[in-house]
Amino acid sequence: MIDTAYTELSSVLEGRLTRSKSELDQHGLSETWFPPTPPEAVAYPETTAEVSEIMKICHAHGIPVTAFGAGTSLEGQTLATSGGLLVDFSRMNQVLRVNDADMDAVVQPGITREALNVELRNTGLMFPVDPGANASLGGMAMTRASGTTAVKYGTMKENVTGLEVVLADGKIIRTGSRARKSAAGYDLTSLFVGSEGTLGLITEMTVRLHGQPEAISAAVCSFEEIGPAVEAVIATIQVGLPMARIEFLDAESVHAVNLYSGANFPLKPHLFVEFHGSEATVAEQVEMFGEIVHDFGGSDFEWAAKSEDRTALWTMRHHAYWACLALRKGTKAVVTDICVPISKLAEAVEQTRADIAASPLHGPILGHVGDGNFHAILLVDPNDEAEIKEGKRLAHRMAERALALGGTITGEHGIGMGKKSLMPEEHGAAWDLMGQIKAAMDPKNILNPGKLVP
Repeated sequence: MIDTAYTELSSVLEGRLTRSKSELDQHGLSETWFPPTPPEAVAYPETTAEVSEIMKICHAHGIPVTAFGAGTSLEGQTLATSGGLLVDFSRMNQVLRVNDADMDAVVQPGITREALNVELRNTGLMFPVDPGANASLGGMAMTRASGTTAVKYGTMKENVTGLEVVLADGKIIRTGSRARKSAAGYDLTSLFVGSEGTLGLITEMTVRLHGQPEAISAAVCSFEEIGPAVEAVIATIQVGLPMARIEFLDAESVHAVNLYSGANFPLKPHLFVEFHGSEATVAEQVEMFGEIVHDFGGSDFEWAAKSEDRTALWTMRHHAYWACLALRKGTKAVVTDICVPISKLAEAVEQTRADIAASPLHGPILGHVGDGNFHAILLVDPNDEAEIKEGKRLAHRMAERALALGGTITGEHGIGMGKKSLMPEEHGAAWDLMGQIKAAMDPKNILNPGKLVP
């Protein structure tokens, strides 16, 4: 029966279905600590109609289906843990329409955020959500991603206004519209954004665009201790200073960045910050932020107004994950991303640092602290069960602390299978309701089984 299904799929895809070992192995890898998990086959659709036919065939034969964008997810979302078919959307990567006057665009899910912004560079518009990796927009929507700019521009939740989705049985639906608001029934767009491929496959997206700022200025500054650095972030937010980005790196992360990128930052906790706006407003914001940093004992304060200097600064930040991995060759990471109310941020970061200091593992801390979100990169030997167990213990302790402080177990990476065991603690009976929604929409449980829901 399975071979019959793959024969049918081959006919639909006209040679764009593969079962070669090299491609299966390539699609079975994870960015983090999960072991290789190759699918049974990989499909490369080019149209919504082909995705619909794929789902009709897989639904009829009970074949599990996992969606794949750029493969940058960190909680195992794209791993085919039940075997079956992996649908690679890399060939559905077009900008279908840019509506300059309404500041939105209609795109296919396989386009990456960097490719979209290249397409937009002559329009005066940009797509601002920046998770660091050059992720696909479909994957970013499915994990409700955010990143360095969320403090000003919001997450994928605020920047996706409509979707075309293929359901488990192959039916095609549209959600949302290009209007700025709607009161027409359930918000199905928000239901799919963050669903991690468990409810349907996105084949088209309408995304909100923003104007490219007239002026941009970035800065870096250091602090003697973690506490004052985080308190400076809290004070900056509380006075209403509109930052575009504000990132925190602890001393160990700074050490990693120095080694990896050839920088020479003092080995202290650092803030990276950026402001967007007119020349006058950015200048005013820069001055105000400088005063706040001074009040909290910040030093080594340097501004970067030139494009090439800003690019260098943020490239170092975006490469920080790989820099942390390079601290200990051959390791993988148990990556955490708790998010807490801003008022609890300093407490959460300092207690996490103390937990890691008492552990045998290395665990640099960095994050998008402007919205209360930070990460510990817990370095483990993937062949050492004791280290993986210790990494999971520390991650669980961080998650429990986040919940106790009124926060969440994940601010942007999502659940996948890595954080699934923590869902009852955060949601209680509401997690069971998520499972009921999944069962109603995918009764055969073929869409990314084993992820996110009970």
